[in-house]
Amino acid sequence: MFKDDLASIFAEDGPFAQGAPGYRLRPAQLEMAQAIAEAIRMRGTLVAEAGTGTGKTWAYLVPAILSGGKTIISTGTRTLQDQLFKRDLPKVRKALSVPVAVALLKGRSNYVCHYHLERLADDDRGLRSRTEAAQLRKIQLFAKQSQTGDKVELSAVPENADIWNRVSSTRENCLGQDCPYVRECFVMKARKQAQEAEVLVVNHALFMADLALREEGIVDLLPQADTVVFDEAHQLPDTATRFLGESVSTHQLLDLARDMAAVGLAQAREALNWSEAGRQLEHAVREWRLSAAAIEQMPGRKATAEALPDADGFHAALDVLIERVGEAADRLKKIEEKHPDLAAQAKVAQTLLGKLGQWLKPEDPQGCVRWVEMTHQGMRLHSAPLSVAEAFSRCRRKEQAWVMVSATLSVQGNFTHFTRQLGLWEPQVAKWESPFDYASQGLLFVPSDMPLPNSPAFNERFIDTLMPLLDACQGGALVLCTTLRAVDIFADSLARHFEARGWDWPLLRQGQTSRHLLLERFRTEAHAVLVGSASFWEGVDVPGDALRLLAIDKLPFAPPDDPVIEARLRSCRERGGNPFAEFQLPEAAIALKQGAGRLIRTERDWGVLMVGDVRLVDKPYGRRLWRGLPPFARTRDLQVALDFYTGRMAEVDTPSTD
Repeated sequence: MFKDDLASIFAEDGPFAQGAPGYRLRPAQLEMAQAIAEAIRMRGTLVAEAGTGTGKTWAYLVPAILSGGKTIISTGTRTLQDQLFKRDLPKVRKALSVPVAVALLKGRSNYVCHYHLERLADDDRGLRSRTEAAQLRKIQLFAKQSQTGDKVELSAVPENADIWNRVSSTRENCLGQDCPYVRECFVMKARKQAQEAEVLVVNHALFMADLALREEGIVDLLPQADTVVFDEAHQLPDTATRFLGESVSTHQLLDLARDMAAVGLAQAREALNWSEAGRQLEHAVREWRLSAAAIEQMPGRKATAEALPDADGFHAALDVLIERVGEAADRLKKIEEKHPDLAAQAKVAQTLLGKLGQWLKPEDPQGCVRWVEMTHQGMRLHSAPLSVAEAFSRCRRKEQAWVMVSATLSVQGNFTHFTRQLGLWEPQVAKWESPFDYASQGLLFVPSDMPLPNSPAFNERFIDTLMPLLDACQGGALVLCTTLRAVDIFADSLARHFEARGWDWPLLRQGQTSRHLLLERFRTEAHAVLVGSASFWEGVDVPGDALRLLAIDKLPFAPPDDPVIEARLRSCRERGGNPFAEFQLPEAAIALKQGAGRLIRTERDWGVLMVGDVRLVDKPYGRRLWRGLPPFARTRDLQVALDFYTGRMAEVDTPSTD
């Protein structure tokens, strides 16, 4: 694959131009494709930042497809994974006229399991409502008709519906070759296609799950590959931290109690009083949760292992729970040969027992952080490594090329923070700016009269400043908050202001319904205002007039109640480093750049980015943050921002003379 080949493919008269109306050559896209092709050829590591509008997806797909080897493409989310597989890959494959075999692979929880679907249908107590009964019927029909069994294809049952957990399998309760439906298994089919494909599309969670299994010596998930491309690579450090750690919840333990009793009664009734055994385990779980009740009142409803409010009571209840889970594991192990379901439950019990023991007595207490989190459903134990650098860098196979792309990997052109987190020593790095004219398309507005974010007057002043902007742009506004609490505060305040002004505008807030439905309403309904937190800071693509105002309340510094961040800051401080400069500031810079990137998505987009946090301008470190943003025009004067809308609205309303 030579530079001239790529130049002809991306040329104004090339295959893309012939198949895509409105296509034009983007020099940055071609340069990026050439750099990726060279990294693949040299089996090197390339960390590439490409601004919005560069066309990074085609820039990595073309050299990956033409390389002749096997490529794994890992995306940030399942949504992007589906989009890449169903939209981008077919277009590129058609344009290149290359009959490359492609496949899509997700984690097993995304696929219907015939065996567990049948078990649920036969369980008189398995369904919890009439809604679930209706959902079950739809899933049964879907399982008969679907070629993939991927739950995303069944829109009639929400992806987050609890019933999916009971009609899919886990690594622990999968019967494997003993399953009577092994020939029809959707997971097995997907993995077979993955092995045979030349281009395999996965997501970061699955890639990291594979890495975690390899750390345990288990190699059965992802196939060998010549090249791995990580799209939305900025998410990798957090995903790696999550999957290289461990967690166990009261929900899992209660499921074990219920399933053990049900399976025991069905397959080995004479072996034990299964109902009583299930009740004892369930009682131990609930007593353990009660022992941690005081954590409900702590910041973030979390407590590290070293700061438990009633450590003695917690550990005493945990010891009893471990004893009960151990008894369940032993009893099931003795009779597992009687039926595959008993063997599966024995495996589940043994796995949970191992996780509880590992949390209580970690192998490397200095290298990990442990904490307890209270949730709406119960309680969860977590452990996570302080650093994922060593484990992540180890997962690269010999002679394998790695390409990492995102719009937000550097801090003012410096990639050190990102590469150090993942143990990427001396990679090739490259950066391509967005082709958009940010100076004319957008305006960065930081109000000069805002109080500091910790002031009691901040929230009210933020909304008071936002309201005239909303009036000027007539909705089409996304309000990004740094906390869920702020989402409710601002949404409630906006509702009162809307009512006072007689505005019958759609006011959407995170948690009101699914993220997908909120974004769909935001894109399609006139005058919509959407208030959201963490999950809306990235992956939101709303081109056109549906988004004309992006308002960010505060600089996105990581919350101090996050145990992993707290432990990493402490570790940095103990080794003589500067946690703020080395960790907090780079993380905030990348997050702010991600959030700001929601505003301008195409060459025709325009709007105002309002940041309510005056530290962006008034503090010395603020320069590092705003210089990392797109080069918008800047102002601190509300009237200038209002005039920006007046001018733009006049342009929109002026009839074309063409």
